[in-house]
Amino acid sequence: MSEVMTVLGPVAAAELGYVDAHEHLFLRTPALPGDEFMDAARSTAEATRVRASGIGTVVDLTPIGLGRRPAELAELSVASGLHVVAATGYHRSAHYPASHWAREVPDDLLLDIVLTDLTSGIDGRDWAGPRPVPTTVRAGIVKLGASYQRITADEDRWFRAGAQAAVRTGVPVAVHCETGTAGHEILDRLAELGVAAPRVLLCHLDRNPDLELHRELVSRGAYLVYDTVGRIKYGPDTRILDLVEGMAGAGLADHLCLGTDVGRRSMLRAYGGAPGMDVLGRSFLPRLERRLGRDVVDLIMREAPAALLGSPGPPG
Repeated sequence: MSEVMTVLGPVAAAELGYVDAHEHLFLRTPALPGDEFMDAARSTAEATRVRASGIGTVVDLTPIGLGRRPAELAELSVASGLHVVAATGYHRSAHYPASHWAREVPDDLLLDIVLTDLTSGIDGRDWAGPRPVPTTVRAGIVKLGASYQRITADEDRWFRAGAQAAVRTGVPVAVHCETGTAGHEILDRLAELGVAAPRVLLCHLDRNPDLELHRELVSRGAYLVYDTVGRIKYGPDTRILDLVEGMAGAGLADHLCLGTDVGRRSMLRAYGGAPGMDVLGRSFLPRLERRLGRDVVDLIMREAPAALLGSPGPPG
């Protein structure tokens, strides 16, 4: 039976329910100064709203060094009733200061840290030092990041570490595609590193609403996540509905996922912001069902993410 590693342990992929495939439940990054959200009670309140909207699982794609709180994620999962899949790996270069250790340590240490998160437990201090605080909360996905139109030299080192860890453990790889670019280049590089396209989730493709490109990427086997639901500064939600309809018309909806990628405190209802992490279940999915029917919603929210996240047998 296919299983997924959550922060509370392995769960059958068939038991995940509807999956929000790109979120952040805690986040702190120098790329977004003053918009961090690290309060456990407020994150739990936000997660509880997500669960009430009909979502059963959240994939938290916060990578190493950006405010991960593994013990609090586990507590949040219990309190909210949400399954949570945590990430390891390294983001795009813009999220790490020039002096960050991830730019300086040798390749074998970069790999060892990711493997530790996947097989033993995420460091309670998110590898910020001065020494690790072991937990038993394991990651279930590798997160990587590419810059606009390219993979930088530092990012390529992080790709190598993340890909090796994914190959050894069987977990999938999610990749930040800046403004929805470099999708083919990312798949090419990961293939060179041993990660096949059907184990890859490309993020933010709806920021580059090029339906022909999306069909090409999915035809290679990759999964896409349209993750700007409710974030109108990137365009109206009808843009995402149109993309889903176009992909479904080509018979490719089985490789689509959805998320809201909340990355700012000002977007969270628990902090007095909007539209809230629950916007996907609360308002977008009813619109999608009215347009394309429940079967398409089930395919995108349940079947596609379960196929991507699952691995044969118990993880590790």
